[in-house]
Amino acid sequence: MTRRISVAERHASAEKDLLLADIASQSEWSQFLVEQAVFAFGLAKETFSCNQLRDLLPELGHGFLGAAINAMRQGGILQHTGQYVPSTSPATHGHPIAVWKLSSKGHAVAAQRRAGRAERAA
Repeated sequence: MTRRISVAERHASAEKDLLLADIASQSEWSQFLVEQAVFAFGLAKETFSCNQLRDLLPELGHGFLGAAINAMRQGGILQHTGQYVPSTSPATHGHPIAVWKLSSKGHAVAAQRRAGRAERAA
């Protein structure tokens, strides 16, 4: 039986240029791609909500957004700010959604990835 790696391990070991074959071999590749988008957005913005991410993702990614956020929260990559904003999705009728930020663990994973890229480039 193969060991399932955690969200933090996936993000720490992910290369910028993943091969399509590597992505396709993952059973949850769509969620993984959405997680990568959330991770990149978290690095670029201090805080964010799904409202902002929905505008950037293709339609297919919308279905994975909640699962990706939840997995990253459980993995310690994201943390809730305690704030809420009204949803802009017509299907939700403006109900409150959480505002997120990258956790200290998330920033550490990003630093580890940057150091690995710099080391490989040298």
